[in-house]
Amino acid sequence: MESLESLKSEIIACRRCPRLVRCRERIAQEKKREFRTETYWGRPVPGFGDPNARLIVVGLAPAPHGGNRTGRVFTGDRSAAFLVRALHSAGFANQPTSLRAHDGLRYSDAWVTAAVRCAPPDNRPTPQERDTCLPFLVRELAELRRARAYLALGGFAWEALRRASAELFDVPRPTTPFAHGACAPLGPGRPLLWGAYHPSPLNTNTGKLTPTMFSELLVRIRGSWE
Repeated sequence: MESLESLKSEIIACRRCPRLVRCRERIAQEKKREFRTETYWGRPVPGFGDPNARLIVVGLAPAPHGGNRTGRVFTGDRSAAFLVRALHSAGFANQPTSLRAHDGLRYSDAWVTAAVRCAPPDNRPTPQERDTCLPFLVRELAELRRARAYLALGGFAWEALRRASAELFDVPRPTTPFAHGACAPLGPGRPLLWGAYHPSPLNTNTGKLTPTMFSELLVRIRGSWE
């Protein structure tokens, strides 16, 4: 826990990517009309959850008016609503909503984080920004020693986890291509890398990702270690 807290402090203080710093701070100043009376977080967003988790969920980056506003990953936006409801249904969360920091949400056997820690322009971080943030993800995964599954939400997070896991375990990057339900082994006794479509409104509103699809995948993942 002490190491995770130290890492959290380093993440929050990071200013390594000028484009991301400008974006997250501009959003925090301009705000969305719906949240105009709120004080935005406007800083990098650390991971959150159970330090003894077997399931590690990795998203793309904080949403501009979600994590960048609330200061907690997958909190206060539509992607969060989908993800946390699914995690609650599968028994990984104590409540089905994630609206704001300190709302009572707790994860059990799950840790949620992101490949990039700052809200990017147009929700599109660059590969260079991903790689600048990668050491944080590697160190985070190293501390989450009970992990049995890494779940990448989308192809960007899949690539980040391919790189992070290869560095962490000193193995070649998995060659399995990203797909919803894809599974790549990382070696004997190590977590499995799983892929899922990102629960963005673009995917959930069009039916590319449904609650049933995501729930069935969580059942498969849990079954892999039971």
